[in-house]
Amino acid sequence: MRTIGVAVAIPEPYGGELQRWRAAFGDPLADAIPTHVTLLPPTQVDNDAMDTMDAIERHLLTVAESAQPFTMRLRGTATFRPVSPVVFVAVAEGISSCELLAEGVRSGPLRRDLAFPYHPHVTVAHDLPHHVLDKAYEALDTYTCAFTVQTFSLFEHGTDLVWRPQRDFALGGPLPGPVPPDES
Repeated sequence: MRTIGVAVAIPEPYGGELQRWRAAFGDPLADAIPTHVTLLPPTQVDNDAMDTMDAIERHLLTVAESAQPFTMRLRGTATFRPVSPVVFVAVAEGISSCELLAEGVRSGPLRRDLAFPYHPHVTVAHDLPHHVLDKAYEALDTYTCAFTVQTFSLFEHGTDLVWRPQRDFALGGPLPGPVPPDES
């Protein structure tokens, strides 16, 4: 089995900045997990079935093409404590777009139930001592940034426990770039 996930990657400079904060808080997963908003949490798929991955990629392409780019604004901190030892930067704008994407992603070949209701966020401290979680909550309570979400990505969890992007899916159509010459 292989483990995949789908997420909106937080672009630079914000992604690197929040990853450095996560590392500064001592989170051991800081370098293993790119800064992101989850659409599909870690999900196991058959490692030997290439047709499964083809179906998943076709599904994700359909979901992406049916959506449009949107503005995401991150602002301030929140926490899932006491239910889960997580401090995160909150999604203040773009919540409904994330919810619609996540619902679309978690359908078809990726249909699955969630352990908790979906809540888009950017984790900055996870499973750390309470005083460190408090420090993370306070340190980023005035954090804010905004950017346009144009893609989401399929990630795979490597045998080295690092999450790596495998493919980007452009919202509303193909990724920007050169147009192939007309062959007519």
